[in-house]
Amino acid sequence: MPESTRGAATPATRAALVWTALAIVYVLWGSTYLGIRVAVESLPALASAGLRFGAAAVVLALVLRVRRGAGALRVDRRQLGSAALVGVLLLAGGNGLVVLAESGPPGTAVPSGIAALLVATVPLLVVLLRTVSGDRPRLWTFAGVTLGFLGLILLVLPTGGSGAVPLAGALTVVAGATCWSAGSFLAGRLRMPTDPFVATVYEMVAGAVALAVLAAARGELRDFDPGQVTGRSWLALAYLMVAGSLVAFTAYVWLLHHAPISLVSTYAYVNPVVAVALGALLAAEPITAQVLIGGAVIIAGVALVVSTERLGRPTGAAARPARR
Repeated sequence: MPESTRGAATPATRAALVWTALAIVYVLWGSTYLGIRVAVESLPALASAGLRFGAAAVVLALVLRVRRGAGALRVDRRQLGSAALVGVLLLAGGNGLVVLAESGPPGTAVPSGIAALLVATVPLLVVLLRTVSGDRPRLWTFAGVTLGFLGLILLVLPTGGSGAVPLAGALTVVAGATCWSAGSFLAGRLRMPTDPFVATVYEMVAGAVALAVLAAARGELRDFDPGQVTGRSWLALAYLMVAGSLVAFTAYVWLLHHAPISLVSTYAYVNPVVAVALGALLAAEPITAQVLIGGAVIIAGVALVVSTERLGRPTGAAARPARR
């Protein structure tokens, strides 16, 4: 969003923008777990993730260049370095490790719903980072994120002793959640580009480059044959590029500059609910009493965090101008 628009926004307008961006992140990112699962059926994991973010970065950079002129992407070296670090943590570390965990052979790959559960540790990790750094989140914030995590456990907890989660894959997702938490936390503390859309471009470029290097190191492209990629994998990758990267990730970066991070992190509670709804609509998965109870607890946790972390306490640029 342009600086002039941000400065002129009334509290009501700002609140509406925050909730619109949250809705985008809630719904679109909730669908990306399934999209990743379909894409890596016949596409190399890290290479496809790098292509996704690289293409999205080019499109967004062109849009900014056309709309704002030649200097639209100008930043200083410190801002560039900060954006690159955050991008590597969020995209190569956070997203890349989740993609790897979902792309293993049968029996070792983490199901998309379980991946969403494990990624839900992000709010807890962010609160821990805030506490270690000297911040003191409110007691009710701790209660809200804990309640939300308990709801997620209820939502996907296997019944009848089946559905064991592969340990290596689960640890990979947790490592990814840790990287994502660190990147989200640092985005509000480092001297980033003042425009979140410009920051998004450099974050996606850095993440794409890191993913490409890792893909090459793993030998993903050595035997890759584009002719063997299925149409559904290409469609899933296109969806991830547009919905997951261009739209939802840009909304997420904007939120980091305009809303409390504990509120932004509530996407990790809602995403699994979206995944369950998509499973019911597209794969005829039943919605059981366990799902209803878990979903109710999740909503309660989100409501508690929202009521505690008011919109008047944004993190990022608005909260720490001296560090920008």
